[in-house]
Amino acid sequence: MYIYQNTDWHCFKWDGDKIQKLLLETKKAQGFLLGKMDSLGFDVRNNALLQVLTENIIKSSEIEGQILDKHIVRSSIARRLGIDIGWEDLISRDVEGVVEMMLDATQNYSEKMTKDRIIGWHAALFPTGYSGMYKINIGNYRTDELGPMQVVSGYTGKEKIHYEAPKAELLEKEMSELIDYINSEKEIDYLIQAGIVHLWFVILHPFDDGNGRIARALTDMLLAKSDDSKFRFYSMSSQIQKKRKSYYEILEKTQKGSMDITNWLIWFLENLLIAIQSSSQITDKVLKKAEFWQRNCNVIFNERQIKVLNRFMDNFEGNLTTTKWAKMCNCSQDTANLDINDLIDKKILKKIGKGRSTHYVLRNIVFE
Repeated sequence: MYIYQNTDWHCFKWDGDKIQKLLLETKKAQGFLLGKMDSLGFDVRNNALLQVLTENIIKSSEIEGQILDKHIVRSSIARRLGIDIGWEDLISRDVEGVVEMMLDATQNYSEKMTKDRIIGWHAALFPTGYSGMYKINIGNYRTDELGPMQVVSGYTGKEKIHYEAPKAELLEKEMSELIDYINSEKEIDYLIQAGIVHLWFVILHPFDDGNGRIARALTDMLLAKSDDSKFRFYSMSSQIQKKRKSYYEILEKTQKGSMDITNWLIWFLENLLIAIQSSSQITDKVLKKAEFWQRNCNVIFNERQIKVLNRFMDNFEGNLTTTKWAKMCNCSQDTANLDINDLIDKKILKKIGKGRSTHYVLRNIVFE
């Protein structure tokens, strides 16, 4: 029996004694992080926000098997938030859509949720009306014309059905109930509410595609409400991506059980706590970057150098070479060599290796 087939469906229950200590520990870590970041300058917090939102969007998409270019995602977020990152990439429609959804969720967290708003998120994820090669229903909930919404694994003829969502004919009423709960002002902790809303939305699976990403956007919206801040300093989606196997396992178990969701809330809070505690990996990198530019505030850089150095400090993949420099700046190898040698003379870059293994690193700064 699936959870929505229980006679007390919507009456979620949990053991307060089992989650109380974990909830308090998570809220304490949350408060410590917000206090730490509030003491930093506006530009540093803006760059941390940019880093976290980029990470969140990329990892949430990765969970669904969609790989996005992080520099394009970052450029799209920066443009919408008015943050100067030294360059602007050509943005694709699918990236614009997912960025638009995430920014609406986290920057407008205090606004009421409506059917039109959540339908708008779905439409933003699929601007062409297609998911890959398949046309999907945009602008409304799924219809189940091709059969029930199921989560299936295995080869054709040997499929294993992990879950079957409620019938499409029930979605209008079911989603109305969920939206009312999201907007409710009941005396319940926002962290608990975030966990319940995430689970509830996944149970309903109201769209042909994009349900996971929208569930995580709703989670981020309620976490922003819990923080009461538009600044985001931790990424729950990154943690879910790391624990993807156990994430799907706990969802499957909970979807097939009673209305007692204690184990799901424990999993959710444990991983939220890890996400908050892991935020230092992001914030430390942002601080190092800010320190680098402050330390070199009197050094003259051209636009190409600023662009590459910023990218180099933003999770640059692989080694920095003249070929990569020329490609990023759309310039010749000779120009790339001139730019790099200038930075070596200014003691910003250091040459490593010889011949084909030649690459360059920043002096006196390590980004891991």
